[in-house]
Amino acid sequence: MKNKTFWIFGLLTLSIISIAYSYTKFAAPKTETKVAECHDVPNTGEASAFQPTIENKNKPTGKAPKGMVWIPGGEFSMGSNVEDESLCSIKGVTKDAAPIHRVYVDGYYMDETEVTNEEFEKFVKATGYVTVAEQKPTKEEFPTANEEDLITGSVVFTPTPSAVNLNNFLQWWRYEPGADWRHPEGPQSSIKGKEKYPVVHVVYEDAEAYAKWAGKRLPTEAEWEFAARGGKTGNLYAWGNDLKPKGKFQANIYQGHFPIQDGDTGEDGFKGIAPTKQFAPNAYGLYDIAGNVWEWVHDWYSVDYYKSLAESGKVTKNPQGPNAYNDPNDPTQIKRVHRGGSFLCTDQYCTRYMVGTRGKGEIRSAANHLGFRCVKSI
Repeated sequence: MKNKTFWIFGLLTLSIISIAYSYTKFAAPKTETKVAECHDVPNTGEASAFQPTIENKNKPTGKAPKGMVWIPGGEFSMGSNVEDESLCSIKGVTKDAAPIHRVYVDGYYMDETEVTNEEFEKFVKATGYVTVAEQKPTKEEFPTANEEDLITGSVVFTPTPSAVNLNNFLQWWRYEPGADWRHPEGPQSSIKGKEKYPVVHVVYEDAEAYAKWAGKRLPTEAEWEFAARGGKTGNLYAWGNDLKPKGKFQANIYQGHFPIQDGDTGEDGFKGIAPTKQFAPNAYGLYDIAGNVWEWVHDWYSVDYYKSLAESGKVTKNPQGPNAYNDPNDPTQIKRVHRGGSFLCTDQYCTRYMVGTRGKGEIRSAANHLGFRCVKSI
């Protein structure tokens, strides 16, 4: 099992590595064991970098598809000018979300929630689909692994027994044999009674397969951000610029000492993943567009894609993402973009529930904090 953990974990944790790398690159010396306490307000730079959102006025005829809401599309300022992501004021970790640039997207429908266990189960029953996490890894994927170590499973967050330095994410993630969308924490767990929770342990091709079956598609990164902003201009969060308006959290994120056992205080009402629709929707009627689970989007991940769009000096119309992936920190892995953050995002480690920031993940990597939602063109 140790070999299995080594070989298979190496691939399946890449979505986590991608999110964690920015912090670990700048982490404190290994001799430090105190849990970080960082609550600085992010530096949002010049507000003038954001120009007004111009929504399209045209509306579709007829009713919206069940469970979807209309997103009008239009022209907006995309990206983030936050430099430090609240990671103890470490500068530069969100540079892949800069510079702010102008984008136009056509109108479309979007799922009002992340795809749920209930919805994904209907897809599986109708098609017989088997997710990547349920498939036995092959020798082609892991040529140096022993045959007995090639076991189905996925990656699960595991709190540490005591405070740890945040420079090694392997301390709180484990490869769990038998973990998949039906068994989010491992073979002894179940989704019974959790039909309205977002489905997790889905890789990019799983999400894409569901979307095709449902007559939908995955959103582009630009579509996702336009929808998340809800027609507002330059806000730090999907609901505004205050993390806790009137003292109340607006998303399922992590409060307390990360990542220790019982460290999440659940001040937002939840310790761990939550059912959908537990917080107010944004201005377009979208629930959990921040926090709860990360969401796959269509685009390849490229660290300098925003820079190339901004340098064109034009408003980019319906961008589909770069033609190829590009992550200099991990150049051999094929990655797509994640958006929205998850229930594990915290001001101590990852505040990418901020609306303009980005995540990234290897396309065949899954974990228990990663899901998706779909869109539909008219």
